[in-house]
Amino acid sequence: MKNKILTSVFLIFLSIPSFSQCAMCRAVLESSENNGMAEGINNGIMYLAFLPYLIVFFMIFFVYKKFKK
Repeated sequence: MKNKILTSVFLIFLSIPSFSQCAMCRAVLESSENNGMAEGINNGIMYLAFLPYLIVFFMIFFVYKKFKK
């Protein structure tokens, strides 16, 4: 079981970064010449999307440890 969890976490961190944007943000950034702004928006979206998954992972982990005792 421990190997499956470690493998899952390892595969999550090796996933290819996605460039997720809403349609409005994408249209504005494609028409702009500033590539730094587009990269910043993509990084912000990834940061905001990652935190809820991290919180849920830790909640599941602590519940698992509590029930295992």
